[in-house]
Amino acid sequence: MTSRGSSSRNKDHQMADNAGDRGGFRGGFGDRGRGRGRGRGRGRGRGRGARGGKSEDKEWIPVTKLGRLVKDMKIKSLEEIYLYSLPIKESEIIDFFLASEVATAIRGAIILAKLSIVPVRRGYWGNKIGKPHTVPCKVTGRCGSVLVRLIPAPRGTGIVSAPVPKKLLTMAGIDDCYTSARGCTATLGNFAKATFDAISKTYSYLTPDLWKETVFTKSPYQEFTDHLAKTHTRVSVQRDNPDMPPSS
Repeated sequence: MTSRGSSSRNKDHQMADNAGDRGGFRGGFGDRGRGRGRGRGRGRGRGRGARGGKSEDKEWIPVTKLGRLVKDMKIKSLEEIYLYSLPIKESEIIDFFLASEVATAIRGAIILAKLSIVPVRRGYWGNKIGKPHTVPCKVTGRCGSVLVRLIPAPRGTGIVSAPVPKKLLTMAGIDDCYTSARGCTATLGNFAKATFDAISKTYSYLTPDLWKETVFTKSPYQEFTDHLAKTHTRVSVQRDNPDMPPSS
């Protein structure tokens, strides 16, 4: 009886161990989960991290005159770029002044948005106390059948609008605003573009404080001509970037 009982117990233990490897009992599920989780999780995580590190360590080599002036700290703010209406053709220029975004899935949209950035003018409702908080005047934007009108609001009112224009107005730095919309606002694409069109028109209306003549100094391209010709010739850029085609 003793030999039969010990042999049966050993057989049961062996079956349980084999079942655990196959996932037949609770212990098997645990062993199976730990083995796969450790192997796959560590391997994939390290691989992606290594690829991300290489892309982040890549140094920005500007290919436009504006990019060279920005990298050499000759232009110190975005306001200087907009003052002379200089075209921004490199998204790294925006990264140089603002915090960089890290989003792999929407990287193309982020680059396009940085190259399409527009200045937004803000103003007051009533007395000019504190910082500008609303739109400076009534502006209207249109896209398709949708017409959006932005109206200045007193301080503390908030943004009175639908969720789509409210998001855009918040990102534009507007704290208080009334809105009025007409047309098929269910088409959210046209609704958002009409709001963006209205925001971009805030500088189209000249209020009395903008009537005085603006005295322009030399454009950054003219002021730093010697610097661009001396330190950034096309040959030096080709040496740093071999993929660039040779000049004709």
